[in-house]
Amino acid sequence: MIGRLRDGHASTIPGADPPSNPCREVTMRHPDPGPIPGAGPPEGVLFLHGIARRASSLARMERAFRAQGHATLNLDYPARTAALADLAAGIAPPVAAFAARVRRLHVVTHSMGGLVARALLTRHRPDNLGRVVMLAPPNGGSEVADRLHRLAAYRSFFGPAGAQLTTRRDAELAALLGPVDYPLGVIAGDRTLYPVESWLMLPRPNDGRVSVDRTRVAGMSAHVTLHTTHGLMMWNPRVIGEALHFVRNGRFLAPDAKPSEGRP
Repeated sequence: MIGRLRDGHASTIPGADPPSNPCREVTMRHPDPGPIPGAGPPEGVLFLHGIARRASSLARMERAFRAQGHATLNLDYPARTAALADLAAGIAPPVAAFAARVRRLHVVTHSMGGLVARALLTRHRPDNLGRVVMLAPPNGGSEVADRLHRLAAYRSFFGPAGAQLTTRRDAELAALLGPVDYPLGVIAGDRTLYPVESWLMLPRPNDGRVSVDRTRVAGMSAHVTLHTTHGLMMWNPRVIGEALHFVRNGRFLAPDAKPSEGRP
């Protein structure tokens, strides 16, 4: 795992190779980066990418937040080789170190990164947690995972966390994700680059990977659906603008955005 701390310093988090429990085997080195420049600690933003993605997939959004004066931590983590609980445990130390250096810690996620964030906030929540924005999170799971998770090829590629993306969840996973008792804004997409999944597997509207309905979760503060696709939404200027606005103001800009209940 490589963690990039963007305020003039960098932090490297070497990952481990053993496939059985990679996050628990991670050896983390955190050299003292020194004080953050400026009169006081800035607002900080943690970025968590989705499964089969890297931190670079959120680089454009990260740059937008940095341009507004936020310190950022954009983590690479082994999304395809560990279960959600182990992923949360693996990123907890660098997140805690970063949180200690900022005024408030906000979180922005894409896809499965939203579930990693929920597990992190259930078990390792910082005292200075701010607002959370999730892009296309499978909060209620995905019917695509329902159809494919028993296939050897799916399990080999997406790993333990991929098998946890189904719409049917046991009590252990529900407890791990926990209740949403923090300010959360969810951005869903309703365009697709995956016609087979969109037409044959997913209820509509959907983004090709997750239905709009299953991005919702009980306790969220706001929800908005934009005309964008699952795999490209983090580069969409309107999505970036909405994420910035929610972190600053606790609400979305879109006229139809309003608090809405969702699935547990």
